[in-house]
Amino acid sequence: MFINLSNHPSINWPVEQLEAACQYSGEIVDIPFPAVPSVADERDIASLAVTYANKIISQYDPLRDVVHVMGEMCFSFALIRLLQQAGFICVASTSDRIVREEEPGHKEVFFNFIRFRQYGI
Repeated sequence: MFINLSNHPSINWPVEQLEAACQYSGEIVDIPFPAVPSVADERDIASLAVTYANKIISQYDPLRDVVHVMGEMCFSFALIRLLQQAGFICVASTSDRIVREEEPGHKEVFFNFIRFRQYGI
């Protein structure tokens, strides 16, 4: 299983990203990334990370399943650390960021998926 924990459902991914995810596993499951309040303190983040880690650990197998984590940095770091301690491989998606500024104050940003990269190596 390729577990996509991000704000970007796999149904909207480009073909290249879907194919890369399928190299890990033939099936993708989406878990929406939580809304992390900007006023949350470290204890709040730790608690939220434990909640999500427990959900993933109870439903998936670290020997077969990979977790794609992309989102708010403090939560992601806490969650990835917990999942890695449980034996999961965690990956990030990498992309080229293309910015087009046609007029002052107006930017269009495009992301071109490149690959998945494992955290912590």
